[in-house]
Amino acid sequence: MPDRRAVPTIALSPRGHALRDSRMRTVFRAVTDKMTAAASSAIGQDLDESIGRALMLDKNELGIDPFGVDADTLRFSASLLSLLHRFYFRTEVHGIENVPQGRVLLVSNHAGQIPLDGVVIAVAMMLDAKPPRLVRAMVERFVSTLPYFSIWFTRVGQVLGAPENAKRLLESEEALLVFPEGVKGISKTFDERYKLAPFGPGFMRLALETNTPIVPIAVIGSEEQYPSVGELKGLAKLVGAPALPIIPQLFVGMALPLPVKYRLYFGEPLFFSGDPDDEDSAIDEKVWVVQATVQSMVNRGLKERKGIFW
Repeated sequence: MPDRRAVPTIALSPRGHALRDSRMRTVFRAVTDKMTAAASSAIGQDLDESIGRALMLDKNELGIDPFGVDADTLRFSASLLSLLHRFYFRTEVHGIENVPQGRVLLVSNHAGQIPLDGVVIAVAMMLDAKPPRLVRAMVERFVSTLPYFSIWFTRVGQVLGAPENAKRLLESEEALLVFPEGVKGISKTFDERYKLAPFGPGFMRLALETNTPIVPIAVIGSEEQYPSVGELKGLAKLVGAPALPIIPQLFVGMALPLPVKYRLYFGEPLFFSGDPDDEDSAIDEKVWVVQATVQSMVNRGLKERKGIFW
């Protein structure tokens, strides 16, 4: 006998779904408008103008580009991340004028347990570069398995780290950010800070294939935001995560990264020629040049730094 107290399920028609989605987008856009205006006032810069100039690819009627960037999600995120960039990390940006127009590979050291270094570089390119640029970053496949983050990364312009995606972006004259240290870089322990892990060769083969200049970047500050003393390798393998660092500050309730001062150094473009299908030994020589350049820039940045928090 059916339960008369049960509440019947009401199925929405396609038109009902469209109306609901339209209302949700209207509310989200209204909230985003207010947040963007407030953030623009706080940083003394028109975020909407910067974002509008940075979005290069054609968008559909919903404001979404072929790689999934959603203009409103980007505006919402930028309104928060610009405050992180300007006021929490108090980022100093040096040499950003070295980034050429058109296609470019931004190659940086990587650290900090979570990719806030990538966030800071992307925001700097949006706010401090002239003209503003939208930076695309290659994300680990593991990210695509994470709820919310897998969608958010796509909506703000990041793409799955596949060679065909990278090639297509560069052929569209985009700025592509890569971290050749990979997981080994981001999960370094505190005693290994600012010692670059070996660079993978993929970015060099990509640069040669697409005739793309490489701009080396040194990030100072990321190594101290979440100091790690070890790694839970067994548990990481069990849950399918690339790494699970042991971060003491989390055990005392400090979930936010430490308010370190970030410093970004953009080097002069490096140009390479050759066959992208060369033997590994030939490619590795070119990779070594880039890694040595980034390490030298990191060492110089550390010498210039007076303190971690100022």
